[in-house]
Amino acid sequence: MVSSIDGLQFPSLAGREVVARFDGGDVTSDAGLLLVKRADERVGLTEAMSAAVEDARQRKKVRHGWEELLRSRVYAIVAGYEDANDLDTLRNDPALKMVCERLPATGPALASQPTVSRFENSMSARDQLRIALALAERVISLLPADTQSVVLDVDASEDPCHGQQELELFNGYYGSHCYLPLFLYVTDETGRQRLLGTLLRPGNAGSEKGLFGMLRRAVKLLRARFPGLRIQLRADGGFGHDAVMRWCEKHDVRYELGLTRNRALQRLSTPVQMDACLKYRWAGDGCREYGDFQYKAGPWEHERRVIIKAEITRGELNPRYVVTDEAVATPEEVYLHYCGRGDSENRIKEMKLGVQSGRTSCHRFGANQFRLLLHSAAYVLMGVLQEAADGTRWAKAQVGTVRVRLLKVGARVIETCRKVWVHLPTSFPEQAAWHRIYRALCRDVG
Repeated sequence: MVSSIDGLQFPSLAGREVVARFDGGDVTSDAGLLLVKRADERVGLTEAMSAAVEDARQRKKVRHGWEELLRSRVYAIVAGYEDANDLDTLRNDPALKMVCERLPATGPALASQPTVSRFENSMSARDQLRIALALAERVISLLPADTQSVVLDVDASEDPCHGQQELELFNGYYGSHCYLPLFLYVTDETGRQRLLGTLLRPGNAGSEKGLFGMLRRAVKLLRARFPGLRIQLRADGGFGHDAVMRWCEKHDVRYELGLTRNRALQRLSTPVQMDACLKYRWAGDGCREYGDFQYKAGPWEHERRVIIKAEITRGELNPRYVVTDEAVATPEEVYLHYCGRGDSENRIKEMKLGVQSGRTSCHRFGANQFRLLLHSAAYVLMGVLQEAADGTRWAKAQVGTVRVRLLKVGARVIETCRKVWVHLPTSFPEQAAWHRIYRALCRDVG
């Protein structure tokens, strides 16, 4: 570590030397964590997640409780410090100490990296299931009280591995050694999409591995709060299997699932494709035709409705197929609604880039699954902040943008016998947004 005495020399200004030193004392670059803590209090996320697991350690020998360890790790991820090694220094950061309920100057330091790493490796599969359920319950509590229908979007994504992690296996589709995590999102009638759950899987996992357990728990929690809720599953062609459709029909879950193109589908959709070709002859690219027909693949128990969208782009016919149990809506309405699942791909990308959910670099698979849960919690908290920012230009901003523009704020922290003063920059350009977010969060917290 570079000594704070060693100054950094910069070009002189008006004949005076400019020297920078890391000796400012109780100064933080992450004052926005105060808003994150307020968002956490609104949803009760880290409290519920830590309460889901019993701390079996000897209390007299414990300096850092589960809740403190969980909060420090999740809040650090929110602030952009996804590496646990950063906590060796951040454990003394005044803002991080305050949001973990320790005094910034006189309070003891937070846990260092070795303690955090032991924490990550201590969680059993049962512990993690309880934590995942607690996270899902808190997310469902954010849904509007008058919710009558929701859409569940599920998708998998590549998580490249760079070492000898357990169950990192070769995936032929992605051409890499990786994990293949599963992401589940819930969208209410307002159109807001929220992360409901994540599941880390081996790199060669099939699309259905872990899917039904995740869906079963999600449906149970949703209907516990909203009896009679209409639930629809939406997923791409990787999940368009008979087993998924039969599961949905058994559990009264509607579905819109992509189908992989085959000869039978091509033959049954020939009239619609011909109509698209005729339109292309007169109008050129961009012509679309929608249609539907009944189809039964070999393993299927009965016929199901299949929607086709036939479109010619760049002179090539590109038919797409969706199987659904929706009997009333027109083919175009069904397909356009199905296209909404593409937004979940954007949310997955945002999670991977914004909160670095791919930082699954532990050796043990279980520790990596727990890390994914920690990053999921960080993403949920960022979503709560985005909701609170409604009416500002940051309401629909990417997670990374929200962090840079709202959370990365320098502040001088002064602790007195009666108060802790956080002096924010007078020239901070987003003061109005801070006030608006603070008021929105305080309406939901006592």
